[in-house]
Amino acid sequence: MEPWTLLDTAWTPQDTELTLWMRGREFVIRADGYDLMANSAHGSEQVMARMARIERPGARVLVGGLGMGYTLRAVLDELPEGARVTVAELSEAVLRWNQEMLGPLSGSPLEDPRVDVVIGDVGDVLQSTPGEWDAILLDVDNGPQAFTMPANERLYGVQGLNITRMALRSPGTLVVWSAFDDAEFVRRLGRAGLMVRVARVPAHVDRGADHFLFLGYWG
Repeated sequence: MEPWTLLDTAWTPQDTELTLWMRGREFVIRADGYDLMANSAHGSEQVMARMARIERPGARVLVGGLGMGYTLRAVLDELPEGARVTVAELSEAVLRWNQEMLGPLSGSPLEDPRVDVVIGDVGDVLQSTPGEWDAILLDVDNGPQAFTMPANERLYGVQGLNITRMALRSPGTLVVWSAFDDAEFVRRLGRAGLMVRVARVPAHVDRGADHFLFLGYWG
């Protein structure tokens, strides 16, 4: 089997090592040696946008985490007239990798004029934008318990979820991606005042292990 080739290494502001690897047509981003995302499994990210129910003309959507661009691409494919998307990405390297190497995998969504990019913590964006978003999609880390990047813990606790809920317009939808189920996170979503639904979806478009989407409805 063809070996993996290291393409680049970068560090997040929290001193997490990010590495980009390639093997043939496969790409993977690892955080401190753990697989964070890969282009071989992105079916669940595509489902996120459909479940967010982005229907209001002129809607504003916040995507937390650029990843390999699949969530952003799916959101763009669902946007109503006049809508815009803001992507909050912590790592300048991930943005650069998408601009230079990964973009074509998802149809180069960063080139879409409806997209704005913020380099920074999505938690800071949420805290500074109360009542601004019709939909918030968080594709950060490997889920509410993973905390591959320690700073993500504040995003998934009750206080962070309260901030997220207040950033939503009414009605609004929060969708959180996860590699695994998490009953405690469901309870925290409810404590933050959100109506909750959990969807189990294939990691690949039509096969493979399942991922989980936590949906929180406000208003």
